[in-house]
Amino acid sequence: MAAVPGVRVLLSLHRSVIVQRSFGLVPVQLASTCLPRRLCSATTRNKPKPPAVSENESLLENLNVMGVDVKMARRRQPGVFRKAFTNEHGLAEFLLEKGASRRSIASIISRYPRAITRSIDHLEQRWKLWRNIFSTDAEIVTILHRSPESFFRTSDNESLEKNIDFLISLGLNSKDLHRMLTTAPRTFSNSLELNRQMVEFLEDICVELGGKDPEQFAKTVISRNLYVLIRSTKRVKVNIENLRSVLKLNDSELLALLQGNGADIVDLSNEYLKKNFNSLQQRLTAHGCNEDDVKKLIISYPNILYIGSETLSNKLDCLLEGGITIQQILGKPKVLDYSTQNIAGRLKDLQKLGYDFQKNGIALLDSSQKRFIAKLNKLAAETR
Repeated sequence: MAAVPGVRVLLSLHRSVIVQRSFGLVPVQLASTCLPRRLCSATTRNKPKPPAVSENESLLENLNVMGVDVKMARRRQPGVFRKAFTNEHGLAEFLLEKGASRRSIASIISRYPRAITRSIDHLEQRWKLWRNIFSTDAEIVTILHRSPESFFRTSDNESLEKNIDFLISLGLNSKDLHRMLTTAPRTFSNSLELNRQMVEFLEDICVELGGKDPEQFAKTVISRNLYVLIRSTKRVKVNIENLRSVLKLNDSELLALLQGNGADIVDLSNEYLKKNFNSLQQRLTAHGCNEDDVKKLIISYPNILYIGSETLSNKLDCLLEGGITIQQILGKPKVLDYSTQNIAGRLKDLQKLGYDFQKNGIALLDSSQKRFIAKLNKLAAETR
């Protein structure tokens, strides 16, 4: 049995050499190799210990050979390059086995170099946790390539596991967790207590507004707005209070707004939300709209408060100059989802065909690109 550890060392070295050859990495001598499962870069022992601020030359050489954008990586997380021991060989081997390409691995390290500080044991445990949410290794590889931070940001697997269990207990499904891991990964590096505080806060809001199912309310808000768990309860509370105040909402109206599309905007910064509301109100008032018009617009389309004041002004100008009335915009506010360039292009195309917006309305401006092109071709055929 005493020979077993030695065999493991040899096997680990053999696997490392295979990966190094695959990438064309600098061969690692026995003197600079760490314990099994911590394949690493290290300064050799017979050289004087470099100053603490110097970079690991062996690491730099390996990363360059792997195709890593060292300038980008250094700019993002410079401290990694001063570590004596890193795990770029082990990380590369691990991700290759999961189906990642060499190019993708280089890109992942370039954008999130701290990834090379994770041990193989840590990577395997984290991968297992993610596989509780994702169906295949390929899905995880795709997400890692798109957002390395979502996988490597925290080294606390225990906290991740507890948060996953907690979020599942709220009734969130795998699709919700899938979206959360890819768009709001900080949720899982929060302490469990921090996430629990937000959930309890949302449940209390529901009860205060006369809601009958606070657990479902919290689940609905989180499911609709995945960013809410990485915001402070103070920010969300101030936004809710401001919405009630400026729109003059009663309890039932506010409750309906928050468990509907209004959930999408409660995570915005307080000043941004307030600024956008004031700008919208001033603009609509200048066009003859009253408080009820503003209230109805925001209740039906709260995402309008996501749009910055200058961008909103440009979109409104574009529509109004194209012959669209403010009342038509109030009736179909989702037309504002599109970019100013897109709106201008569609207006121009329809105007060339003599399209009558007053007679036919503006629903066509608020349609998918495929449907818009199909309608455009049909109109063109009719005018020939």
